[in-house]
Amino acid sequence: MNRVVTFGEIMMRLSPPGMQRFVQARSFDVVYGGGEANVAVSLANYGVPVDFVTRLPANELGQACLRFVREAGVGVDKIAYGGERLGIYFLEMGAVARGSQVVYDRANSSLATIEPGMIDWDAVFADATWFHWTGITPAVSAGAAAVCLEAVQAARRHGLTVSCDLNYRAKLWKWGKQAGEVMPELVSLCDVAIGNEEDAARVFGIHAPETDVTSGAIDAFKYRAVCEQLNARFPRLKTIAITLRGSLSASHNTWSGILWDEGAVYTAPTFDITHIVDRVGGGDAFMGGLIYGLLHYGADRQSALNFAVAASCLKHTIFGDFNLVTAAEVEKLMAGDASGRVSR
Repeated sequence: MNRVVTFGEIMMRLSPPGMQRFVQARSFDVVYGGGEANVAVSLANYGVPVDFVTRLPANELGQACLRFVREAGVGVDKIAYGGERLGIYFLEMGAVARGSQVVYDRANSSLATIEPGMIDWDAVFADATWFHWTGITPAVSAGAAAVCLEAVQAARRHGLTVSCDLNYRAKLWKWGKQAGEVMPELVSLCDVAIGNEEDAARVFGIHAPETDVTSGAIDAFKYRAVCEQLNARFPRLKTIAITLRGSLSASHNTWSGILWDEGAVYTAPTFDITHIVDRVGGGDAFMGGLIYGLLHYGADRQSALNFAVAASCLKHTIFGDFNLVTAAEVEKLMAGDASGRVSR
């Protein structure tokens, strides 16, 4: 069976309970999450063998994080240990017209201080078939960027399919280089890429014509040009997907996606998500669903895209970073059952 490997940072997530603001908080809800770990958990839920690779501190918080990931069914035996601390991010959950806010506390974390040679990538990829990373990892530090490149190059040597989520985070690119200087070399080695409606513009200056992501309405076909320009710049990219979020408010979004596959274009149904529980990890849920869909449905790219969009729609109903749904639940929504009726 296909084995997938993901690599990146996982952090402790601290959120004020009950959608309180930071200034109101007297306690925090604790979960763990990070882009590549979130993808790994989705795949584990769908029955795909998957390993998450990162670097954790050799202390009790590192062990708590490890246990959290292991309990989700993800392989953790390839994780490296070292460094002083686990990264943290604080999340203030938005509602209606008030957007969510994120504050990072991840400087000098174990992953931020990683260096090439600390992970034996040849051993990690020995029996793997797919490797996934996101643009968050090279944004963290020069060392993390170098190790990410080391991993991608090793994955290519071993003949793995390589996927990336462009995942631009303006608050993270602080170590001396910008995304546009670092990402091209990494993306040029990838087979599959996804991004949201703004990532390609912020990382590569590739814009969808006549679009306004704050309008609440997103025209999928205007993003075909984005996919074609990405392929022209990075010819190895044969499959490109873009998530399409129409933001009517923090609590009410529309959600869909487009898939470009070697010139063919597929669009997914649009979901109207009216009572968002937690949108963090929505893009990761899409990526996990897409990897599963490409592996499971083969040449049926429409079903692969529909699975990814339905999976990430369901993520909006679940607290925390992880998308804790099964393939059967996703396929039920794909089939049109959005009733939410009690299953007895």
